Amino acid sequence: MAANINDFEAKMKKSLSVLNADLASIRAGRANPAILDKVTVDYYGVATPLTQIGTVSVPDPRCILIQPWDASILKEVEKAILASDIGITPNNDGKSLRLNFPPLTEERRKELVKGIRKRGEDAKVAVRSIRRDAMDAFKNDKKNGDLTEDDLKNIENDVQKLTDKYIKEIDVTIAAKEKEVMEV
Repeated sequence: MAANINDFEAKMKKSLSVLNADLASIRAGRANPAILDKVTVDYYGVATPLTQIGTVSVPDPRCILIQPWDASILKEVEKAILASDIGITPNNDGKSLRLNFPPLTEERRKELVKGIRKRGEDAKVAVRSIRRDAMDAFKNDKKNGDLTEDDLKNIENDVQKLTDKYIKEIDVTIAAKEKEVMEV
């Protein structure tokens, strides 16, 4: 069976969406409910995503308000947030939890930017790996007689253009997140 360039493009698109989801979980000085996406709470013996057991809202730019629908699990929610790696201690008022985000220090901002760049580089490596897999698949198709030499050259050019497009999108995404983090 011949390889299809659309399959490889879908994989590159997936790499970009994984990067975007990963970057959404980085707090940039202002409250963003996406940082709670990976937090799970032990809800009657079942690990349940925090967003499925209550309301998560942002009443002001530096605060996230979590209101569980079942007030009896407030302690479990608090424990789950403390156990996560978001680095914020929740304030419990008996009915809800508040996460207050202090402004980031310059040092912490630079640290976050380093992490963002590393994640961007990891995404670029993933895209380049997909390019390599695509090239190998198409060379194999040529070896099996499914492609001519000219077709192979054209497809290799298309795969490279696709790779360049996604690398550029990753760069734009990283630059936007860096700018957001460095804003005071």
